[in-house]
Amino acid sequence: MTIPFSRPLALSQGDPAGIGPDITLMAWLRRRELGLPPFFLIGDPDVLALRARQLNLSVSIRETDKASEAASMFADALPVMPVPAGIAVVAGEPHAATAKGTIAAIETAVSLVINGEALAVVTNPIAKSVLYEAGFRFPGHTEFLADLAARATGRPVTPVMMLSGPKVRAIPVTIHIPIRNVPQALTSELILKTCRIAHEDLKQRFGIEAPRLAVAGLNPHAGEDGTIGKEDEDVIRPAIERLRDEGIDAIGPLPADTMFHDEARARYDVAVCMYHDQALIPAKALGFDDSVNVTLGLPFVRTSPDHGTAFGIAGKGLAREQSLVAALKLAAQLGRSAESHR
Repeated sequence: MTIPFSRPLALSQGDPAGIGPDITLMAWLRRRELGLPPFFLIGDPDVLALRARQLNLSVSIRETDKASEAASMFADALPVMPVPAGIAVVAGEPHAATAKGTIAAIETAVSLVINGEALAVVTNPIAKSVLYEAGFRFPGHTEFLADLAARATGRPVTPVMMLSGPKVRAIPVTIHIPIRNVPQALTSELILKTCRIAHEDLKQRFGIEAPRLAVAGLNPHAGEDGTIGKEDEDVIRPAIERLRDEGIDAIGPLPADTMFHDEARARYDVAVCMYHDQALIPAKALGFDDSVNVTLGLPFVRTSPDHGTAFGIAGKGLAREQSLVAALKLAAQLGRSAESHR
């Protein structure tokens, strides 16, 4: 028997000129077929209505200023908590004037979840370059969410990005920084902190009793005993040894080029990688349409599709909603798990 949801998911619109409105509409239309948990969009209802007409989608849109009303509306209409876009939005044509609304939608979603009015945060894709034009000072969604969480709780927050798909979970230790800066940014303490958070969240939210962490090396062949760079032996290995002393099942440093074939993946629950693309390339290659971006280490659940704004196909009927559907389902699962551990 399916247990009804007492609280809906808060879904931010993302960049309104991107495919966020498209995939939101398509996900709602498949709500019964896919058994989706109730959600409401935080964004501009006019943008959503115009996009529905452009895509020839018949979607009833109903505005509400209360998250508590969304669950009862969801069966018959897509609930929308209005946040004006700030400009007449054209699909595929991003504009800095929409940045204020995009940021406000994320802030509203986080506030509603922290206050207990919504179950979890799900975010549609943003375009950081558009937000930067409006003074946005964070490298991306992940860092902004951590700042919001820290301000709300008064405690420092270390966010950990994880791509979670049907075939692999992968975490980058360093995230949105140039590749040339990775060796300097990579420290044993950062690896330790990342792995501890991953271990705890995989236990508490994903229900994995004894998570197995496979830790990648930084250099080719994991440094080849120090002959191809010293970071693997001087920075990564000491962190793994400390993790094992703490009772965390961590192995490595492993050559990244042999970590992601079928047999290797069967030996761990998450791959901890040293930089963005080392983690995200295999994760997306193994499950682009079904993978979900999950932020670990937050005092609330946040998921997102694993793709970007895709301005080139916005409003053209070419976007696929699978990753958003997976993000909604995982957010509901993790939100309920978080509730059970309170």
